[in-house]
Amino acid sequence: MRKLISLWGMLALSFVLFTQEIEHDEIVVNIEAPVRVFDGDRFVDDLTINDFEVYENGKLQKITACYVIKKTNIERKEEKEARMAPDVSRNFVLLFDIWEYFPKVEKAIDLFFENVVLEGDSLFILTPVKAYNLKDISWDFQEKEQIAEQLKSIVRKDTIMGNAEYRNTLKELENITADLNAVAGIKTLYGSRSSLPPYDEDALDYILQKYRSALNRLNYLRDVDEQKLTRFSELLKDRSGQKIAFFFSQKEMVARPEPKIIASLESRFQDKHHILMGFHDLFSTYREGVSIDADKIEKAFSDSSILIHFLHITRPAEHKEGIFLKEQSEDIFKAFSGIAKSTGGLTVSSANAEASFQRAVTASESYYLLYYRPSDYKRDGKFKNIKIKVKTGSYKITHRSGYIAD
Repeated sequence: MRKLISLWGMLALSFVLFTQEIEHDEIVVNIEAPVRVFDGDRFVDDLTINDFEVYENGKLQKITACYVIKKTNIERKEEKEARMAPDVSRNFVLLFDIWEYFPKVEKAIDLFFENVVLEGDSLFILTPVKAYNLKDISWDFQEKEQIAEQLKSIVRKDTIMGNAEYRNTLKELENITADLNAVAGIKTLYGSRSSLPPYDEDALDYILQKYRSALNRLNYLRDVDEQKLTRFSELLKDRSGQKIAFFFSQKEMVARPEPKIIASLESRFQDKHHILMGFHDLFSTYREGVSIDADKIEKAFSDSSILIHFLHITRPAEHKEGIFLKEQSEDIFKAFSGIAKSTGGLTVSSANAEASFQRAVTASESYYLLYYRPSDYKRDGKFKNIKIKVKTGSYKITHRSGYIAD
């Protein structure tokens, strides 16, 4: 299967379990809440513990400690009622849900090794084929540039091999659309290869069936395994230290006839009910796509305390005469932008993967780590909503949406 998410369970198994992020004993519980505060694109680094307010389920809570973290360093700390020992080690996850490989992805990988990853960081890579685990990176055996080149080669090879069926299905939809052009009596440069007779009812019926079959196969390849997503988030919860994921996803464009060709065929076969219904079902009302319990998944990833940045690559599609390319990634975009927001991460849509990655990196490397003591904590398995505010100033604030009290 093409869908990258089917491999998330494999990646989860590569994690070594550590202590949970909610530290507690029989009496007190301190909840960890990373928060990032921006004035425009600039991280605001001069706030103190007294500048913040933390609300749980709408109720103001007592902040017990505040730390300013930059990369893997604790730059400043304020401890009122608790002395915590934050684990600032870093676990990076690079996820590549792309069906084409292009230079800007290579540039993003180069940027990661040049300016982001440090010796001792852990790195997990997930491609459309396999999960790779580089635990506790050391430069003693290989230089950064060597590891970067190996990773680029792996991502390139796995993208080409792992998504071959998906690309072939997209190509098949283009060819079927070209056949529709020919049946409509429209000889475009792209559709002139077809020898199908124009305005032939049986040929048109057959082509519509082929289009539906290919479209259904494409949706199967795009399927998201919700159980594996949830399992992955649960295992992430047990991973100690910072957890930062960069999820590269690519805009999907599906071939369909241009509106004028559909209108021409519908007019020609207006007395053929089954033909009209075929056009209506495929090109007017067809809405099948990825469907997950968004609220459940968002809460699970927020609880895991991972920061996910969703980087949606929007490369322009190649124009082909007689073919209209319709975007079919709205469902993926909606689902994973919601997940990113619930973790405090960014959603960036751009044709430039390198620039998107740079923006996400800048938004990741500095943060405040707040600890607060819930006034009425109960281990009831329910999701507790977190809202963090800065008392003065007009800032953009990002943080995870809450945790599960288990």
